[in-house]
Amino acid sequence: MVALLWLVLVVGLGVAALLVQGVAVLLAVAMPRLDPRPPDPGRSWPSVGVVIAARNEEEDLGPCLDDLLAQDYPGLDIVVVDGGSSDRTREVARARAPRVRLLEEPPLPPGWVGKSWACETGQKEVRGDWILFADADIRAAPSALRAALEWGQEEKADLVTLAPRFETGSFWERVILPFYAQMVLTYFRTPRVNRPDSRAAMANGQFTLVRRAGYEAVGGHRAVRTAVLEDVALARRYRSAGRTMRVAWAPDLLSTRMYRDRHEMFEGLLKNVHGTHFSSVRQGAFLAGLVAFFWLPFAILPVGLLAGSPWVAGFGLLLAVLLFVKHVAFARGLRTPAAYGLLFPIAVGFYVVLLATSLARGARGDALRWKGRRYALER
Repeated sequence: MVALLWLVLVVGLGVAALLVQGVAVLLAVAMPRLDPRPPDPGRSWPSVGVVIAARNEEEDLGPCLDDLLAQDYPGLDIVVVDGGSSDRTREVARARAPRVRLLEEPPLPPGWVGKSWACETGQKEVRGDWILFADADIRAAPSALRAALEWGQEEKADLVTLAPRFETGSFWERVILPFYAQMVLTYFRTPRVNRPDSRAAMANGQFTLVRRAGYEAVGGHRAVRTAVLEDVALARRYRSAGRTMRVAWAPDLLSTRMYRDRHEMFEGLLKNVHGTHFSSVRQGAFLAGLVAFFWLPFAILPVGLLAGSPWVAGFGLLLAVLLFVKHVAFARGLRTPAAYGLLFPIAVGFYVVLLATSLARGARGDALRWKGRRYALER
């Protein structure tokens, strides 16, 4: 009887894991895609200001600005807000004057996260009925802004955000980022952001386009000044206010190389999962879910063989095959070599270490560190 209960428990875990994997697949299928659009010469366009918060971005900022200056959109007002860079970020921005203006970020006030302070500083100075908040690591096709704004106007949206294609140059990027994309898709239920009856809310701070009137109505970055994930916090303000948001994947309009080595990726993703609003319960549940739904299913096949149950062993084999097929498909969908999808258990392990580190730092009350700044945890 005990053995039977164990087998039922094991199979139940496998079914739950299968359902979790299926959610990610369904969300990926439902994700809208925004493609380049032909120009419309007879159309009148609203004014747009662009704000780039930059801190030690000399490597990425130049190509980003060149792409923005090449947009087929009239009269952009582009502002770079430098947050006390110690590299050549300022020189890169100044080299593109007068079409790009450089602002020196005022001293960071208590209670503010640097990114939100830079965005707040920039939006006060930039001109435009719409504001694009962009990161320096974005590469944009010439029609990216026009396509996003046109879509936003068609949808009567107050916020339009686009997900870029990942450029991956290293082993760890190719292993981790397809899994990261699945985590974002599932955790935020991303395509449901487009539904007015949904509570889902997220934005990608790398490319977030907002109507100024709506942005000011929800309080702007001042209202989310303590949030490390200021883009998500801002989107939640829009959701609470009943404002219309639109999100789409735009692989032929935007691309990004977020991280260039394993250490940079670890610290960047740790910042995202840890945040300043730390919760050991949330982090522990996240870690347990990763192990239960992505690692433990591989134990079903050997358990079935040891128990002498061909049908349990067969189910375990089928589940393992489906897991690998799903992750290979995600890798291919994100234009990463498909073989890296077979290594997804390593990506799970990366996240397990990430969350264990978050739990350890949170237990000690360590301040969050990012780009040379420290932010105290809020309990």
